[in-house]
Amino acid sequence: MTPQTYIVDDDEAVRDSLACLLESRGIESQTYPSAEAFLEAWNPSLAGCIVLDIRMEEMSGIELFDRLLELGCRLPVIFLTGHGDVPMAVSTLKNGAFHFIEKPCNDTELVERIEEALRVDAARRDAEESAVSIEVRLKRLSPRERQVMELVLAGKINKQIADELNISVRTVEVRRASVFEKMGVKTAIELGQLIARSDGQRRS
Repeated sequence: MTPQTYIVDDDEAVRDSLACLLESRGIESQTYPSAEAFLEAWNPSLAGCIVLDIRMEEMSGIELFDRLLELGCRLPVIFLTGHGDVPMAVSTLKNGAFHFIEKPCNDTELVERIEEALRVDAARRDAEESAVSIEVRLKRLSPRERQVMELVLAGKINKQIADELNISVRTVEVRRASVFEKMGVKTAIELGQLIARSDGQRRS
């Protein structure tokens, strides 16, 4: 899905001016007149970031933010706040909001924060796609190839692996080569880096 900046504000003039500003900078956007309207449109495949007014009638920006967290939304959220809302906005940063900007906004600052948020979201999605790719490759390994891979990662040489698995050194060489080919690496160091990256992405 094409990354978008999702503008959620109950002030039509604000929505329109922000959309025009982003369009002038080559950033695609969609606007929503309420938190409820965005909730109806939200789905896990959305990419980009959210620019969210902190004070709106009916459901507030804070309430929408909390609801999105419950739904597992990982889009960076930039809050637009009035001066009196700053303490509230600061507390949202502790809960995972990306940034907050006081109204009236400085156009350059706002665009820079949005571009930064879009980069962060793109990097997250790339990492997730990479982790999925690694998992797919791991699933292609046979049980014996898995055993050989684990011993390679443990720093064992072919002779040690052969003795431990009670197979010939030649068989180890064949299995090792197959592991490298299926995982898309050329050395044990590259294999270790790939698995470490996958483990780190699963924990993050």
